[in-house]
Amino acid sequence: MVESATSSGLKLIGAGLPRTGTLSQKVALEQLGLGPSFHWVNVLADLEHQLPLWEQALDGDGRWEEIFDGHISTVDWPGGYFYRELMEAYPDAKVLLSVRDPEKWEPSFRDTIWAMSYGETVMPLLSKARAEVDPQWKRYLALVDRMFWGPEGTFAAGREPARMMEQMLAHEEQVKRDVPPERLLVWEVGEGWGPLCEFLGVEVPDEPLPHANDRGTFLGRVMDGALGKLQAWRESNAAQFS
Repeated sequence: MVESATSSGLKLIGAGLPRTGTLSQKVALEQLGLGPSFHWVNVLADLEHQLPLWEQALDGDGRWEEIFDGHISTVDWPGGYFYRELMEAYPDAKVLLSVRDPEKWEPSFRDTIWAMSYGETVMPLLSKARAEVDPQWKRYLALVDRMFWGPEGTFAAGREPARMMEQMLAHEEQVKRDVPPERLLVWEVGEGWGPLCEFLGVEVPDEPLPHANDRGTFLGRVMDGALGKLQAWRESNAAQFS
């Protein structure tokens, strides 16, 4: 197990894109002692506190100690978007670049994060409806749009499938150029515990690497959150429907 010492800050920075098994990584790292591990779900669970912090970070004022207070690692976005800044802020932290077959990654990303902003299925329609009655959610969607498709977004060059895959691979190559080899692990979840544990210098657990339903968790949080806010708005405006 990695010694947990919250005062020392992050020990591992995840630079892998969303939809590369990052929720499984979060669970696995926490099992190995690198927890709590910060993940996109942390943002969704506390929009009131998290939104201003990440908006400030995108404006160039990353308050990393406040954002990651009590956390030992971070995986997924928004942390991964700032992997360079975090490498400077935490010079002793290692970097984990999770990868995935682009042909499998693209439809997974499109069905979740892309769809939330641009899709027309039940999930994005509920998300857009929530934005009409929930100012925080509207800010959240703006944050997502800025981080992925804005001028400095990860996928600023285009949202078409082929362009998305090109940009995914370009991100991976950029990470490899930016991170010293001794500080970096390029890893696919399907490789299991071995490479990850060797990189971290910990023993391999007896049980299999955990598999978390990242897609189901994402869709569930978006839809359940939207339904809850819409119902609350309906109840608070009951007079309009009587």
